[in-house]
Amino acid sequence: MRILLSNDDGYNAPGLTALAQALRQIAEVVVVAPERNRSGASNSLTLDRPLRVNCMGPGVYAVDGTPADCVNLALTGAVDARPNLVISGINAGENLGEDVLYSGTVAAAMEGALLGLPAIAISQVAHLDPVDYQNAVNVALELVRDCARTPLVRGTLLNVNVPQNHASPRIQLTRLGRRHRDTIAVRQEDPRRRPVFWLGPIGSPGADAGPGTDFHAVGKGYTSLTPIHTDLTAYSQLEDIGTWLRGAAGSGE
Repeated sequence: MRILLSNDDGYNAPGLTALAQALRQIAEVVVVAPERNRSGASNSLTLDRPLRVNCMGPGVYAVDGTPADCVNLALTGAVDARPNLVISGINAGENLGEDVLYSGTVAAAMEGALLGLPAIAISQVAHLDPVDYQNAVNVALELVRDCARTPLVRGTLLNVNVPQNHASPRIQLTRLGRRHRDTIAVRQEDPRRRPVFWLGPIGSPGADAGPGTDFHAVGKGYTSLTPIHTDLTAYSQLEDIGTWLRGAAGSGE
């Protein structure tokens, strides 16, 4: 099996390094990742300038762009051998609920799915300093072995979050939960007393964090595995909005 490995923390991040070392024992691994931390970059692509790809060592490439740039370049010509699987991570910190809309970790995996490959985004819940990635490494190896036995469907994306507080990999199939948006922007002043703002920290779980959600599974010490698709169409709303549009058109005649 050939694996493309990326992330949003940078090509030399500890989580990616730990995962690459472990995966190379069972697969051929090529790393194509940002040259620096690009957390929160989501699915953005760099379209206003050319991108540079620098070889940092055997099978390791750093890109001066976003996580999605890295995977896009790797799958469209920057790397010779096409992989069988895309993995993004291991991220330092969880990507639960609506985090997936902002996460560069998930975006790198999603770019692989959009380009027709099965993909996994894996994050380690980080309550320790330094972060202990071994649980997430073990889960990733288990999933890769499962993929080797029964390959994932092309375009499948799995979002995986591994808690620190369990001794052995226990995986629970989940759906995305939702957070409370209970924080505000942080206002400060620069040296010239002009206002500047930091985006507030992420909200706490609670809007939807009950049984079946990724929040609940991780809170109970399980690894959450959530299948995600890239089709954002709200199918349940098509009929209602169609009726609304027909009514609006009729009222305008």
